[in-house]
Amino acid sequence: MIFERVEKKYLLTYRQKEQLLARIGERLLEDKYPHGLVASLYMDTPDYRCIRASMDARVYKEKLRLRAYGIPSLSDRVFLELKKKYKGVVYKRREKMTLAEAYRYLESGIAPRQSQIFSEIGYVIDSTPDLAPRAYISYERDAFAGREESGLRITFDKNAFYRSCDLRLENGPSGYPVFPDESGIMEIKTLGAMPLWLADALDELRIFPTSFSKYGTAYLRYECGRSAAAPVLQEEFHA
Repeated sequence: MIFERVEKKYLLTYRQKEQLLARIGERLLEDKYPHGLVASLYMDTPDYRCIRASMDARVYKEKLRLRAYGIPSLSDRVFLELKKKYKGVVYKRREKMTLAEAYRYLESGIAPRQSQIFSEIGYVIDSTPDLAPRAYISYERDAFAGREESGLRITFDKNAFYRSCDLRLENGPSGYPVFPDESGIMEIKTLGAMPLWLADALDELRIFPTSFSKYGTAYLRYECGRSAAAPVLQEEFHA
């Protein structure tokens, strides 16, 4: 599975989200999977070399993560994703497998099957010593698609949590909060230029793009000792 698209992120309050949807809601449809939990394990080194390199990079960024939708069992389908960003364009390459297969692959390095994408993922793993799951991040997502623009997708993420222990997707969300109170991230994903009606609505509400990484923000806040916030246990969320 291969994706190539332009992605822009916006940090906005819940109130701004309501105002934006009031303006553009008629132009949107609920996505195929409109509401749910998204959870990822990010691969990194013990000294967090990967996320530090990604945060320092200006032109090219790369992340490897294991992603699930909902709280998976070991027999449920998950996705191992290699996400690259070059000059604002996101290239995502991912392989589908069960959670049990994914864990075996990350532990042994033996792919469940042969493919070009597994070869690319394997190269990243082999060229980065001590690469392993280092961070769990989950959030609730609302997703919309353009009513007339087939390549348009808008997602709103809230209630993001981070932890650097208990790195098992099947254990569900818990940990430290990532977003400021009453805030979330909107992502606008297009195959090219943003529709004019959407750009006008963002301008009217003074909603501007920002550079925001959930993993990068959590790393700075909790692994660099920038916050003494206590852990928060989230109630179980069913997708």
